[in-house]
Amino acid sequence: MPRYFIGTPTLKRFRTTVTVAELKATMARYLGAERVERAFLRFEGREQRRLDPGMTVDTPLIRHAEQLLGTAVGSASARLVLSLLLQKSDASGRDARQLLDDASTALQQNRNLLQTALDQMEQGITVLDKDLRLTFWNRQFRKLFDLPDEVMQVGIPVSEIVEQLHSRGDISFNAQNGVIRSLAAVRQPWRIDMKSTGKVLEIQSNPMPDGGIVATYTDITAAVEADVTRQKAAEMLEQRVADRTAELTRVNQQLAKAQTAAEEANQGKTRFLAAAGHDILQPLNAARLYSTALAEKLGRSETSEFARNIDSSLEAVEAILGMVLDISRLDTGSLKPDLSVFHLDKLMSQIATDFTPLAAAKGLKLRVVPSSIVVKTDRNMLRRLIQNLVSNSIKYSRKGGILLGVRRRGSFVELQVFDTGIGIPSQKLKLVFREFTRLDEGMREAEGLGLGLSIVDRIARLLSLPLSLTSTPDKGTMFTLRIPVSQEKVPADDVKSRRGLQKALELTGLDVLCIDNDASILSGMETLLRGWGCHVTTLRSGAALKNYCADHSTPPDVIVADYHLLHENGLDMIGFARETFQVEIPAVLLTADRSKEVRQRAEDENVTVLHKPLRPAALRSLLSHFYHARQDNRSAQNAAQ
Repeated sequence: MPRYFIGTPTLKRFRTTVTVAELKATMARYLGAERVERAFLRFEGREQRRLDPGMTVDTPLIRHAEQLLGTAVGSASARLVLSLLLQKSDASGRDARQLLDDASTALQQNRNLLQTALDQMEQGITVLDKDLRLTFWNRQFRKLFDLPDEVMQVGIPVSEIVEQLHSRGDISFNAQNGVIRSLAAVRQPWRIDMKSTGKVLEIQSNPMPDGGIVATYTDITAAVEADVTRQKAAEMLEQRVADRTAELTRVNQQLAKAQTAAEEANQGKTRFLAAAGHDILQPLNAARLYSTALAEKLGRSETSEFARNIDSSLEAVEAILGMVLDISRLDTGSLKPDLSVFHLDKLMSQIATDFTPLAAAKGLKLRVVPSSIVVKTDRNMLRRLIQNLVSNSIKYSRKGGILLGVRRRGSFVELQVFDTGIGIPSQKLKLVFREFTRLDEGMREAEGLGLGLSIVDRIARLLSLPLSLTSTPDKGTMFTLRIPVSQEKVPADDVKSRRGLQKALELTGLDVLCIDNDASILSGMETLLRGWGCHVTTLRSGAALKNYCADHSTPPDVIVADYHLLHENGLDMIGFARETFQVEIPAVLLTADRSKEVRQRAEDENVTVLHKPLRPAALRSLLSHFYHARQDNRSAQNAAQ
């Protein structure tokens, strides 16, 4: 740039010899001759005067040229080009003309490059100035809208383009202003439907720093048609789904009826177990009372071992019946494990005692490998689990035997039950844990309900003990249970400690009132308690209790009452006796009902609950507690006197 050209070029004051023809020629280098010619014709029409090629340019024409050229190269570049053109008559005109030629060539090359690049785009592009006049477009824009040459002029208002679209039916008259407003608004993309061509165009407007707008135009006709096709397919599918839904609704209604019937049957089963549990456990309870009394009466005699084996077997029956009654609680999650630390050896010895005769009856040998390992889990549940596994092995073995043993595996022990039974096919291994499911091979071998392994699986999951199964048909089966090893100290429970405990549990002179409507239960309870040194009174009804209260001025030391007493219940009896004697008599409630309601009421009334079948050791321990509490009270009273 010449050294004398300083600052921003200005066109406010000038004297020049530049002609109209020279101005057109200069602008044509940027805009093209055809476009410049149309622009000058529009200027002549607006100014109502004719421009001769040799006429010297004036201020209005220069302003028009600056504005027109600015739409193509920007205001600053347009002002520079025109300033250089107007200076050609100055002393430095030669330099100015050279600079003008160089600037024109560079700008034209950049413009041509930009135009070529934008013409290759699939999207249409327009640039509008702040007055919404067209200043730039690419070839795809003209193709999308199919606009004639006379419309495609620099500086044409966008309203004239919209009018052109309306004139050929692409948009309605009322929609014209809406199209212009949407184009001017910078917001989310919007659509326009071209009625004449059937095209659907998506338009997105973006602002420019000088207040103008750059708009892009995308042909989304194929996508819209695909959406329409999908919509039709969706409607057809929806109809098919509606038809299928109606059919499924009908089937579901039938299934719902069947499920309701099944649930009612299941509830009936639960009610039956709850109602029948008392009657089922009553004779077993009596048998355990008699067996315990007999074992204690025989002491260390030769025949006492038979009595103890009978008691152990009855205890096993108790565990099995208890598990049947608890299976519903296993399913509902209301049965909680009672963790304790114990030797596996003692538990396994009990299993051997209970099942050796059963195995021998089938010509099988039950072998139990001793183990000194200490574990921590729920002892009773684990015993029930092992009982079911051993019983299952005996049931489905024709010859050979059963082996029960353990293997130490780091912080765990693997308790394993091997048998030489009929085995299970590999594809049916998971089926054996389903309740009421029995395989054909098993049904031919032995009778059953298909609950044993289902109970095993439930207990194992409740205790979080991994259970696995491997089996080979006609060779045998192995169940493996992983149990955590415990480092805690095992409570003393050997024979010596038991004898010491029996001495500590001396109950001589304890006045016990027993209430039960079952004569055999009362007889067994009386025999057991008298063997412990207790003074026992037995009653069978509420009427008998009223007579007892009327005949005695002092209350018994302890009340042991059954819960189910025909049309009465033990809690009411205990409450009546306490109210009559005006003292809270220590009381024990015996029941097969394990419901939350009974347990909660007993707790509220300070009555200890022992579930049937009764464990004599638990009753004796509780009575001993009451006995020593009575002794302490009497000692305190004597000291006070």
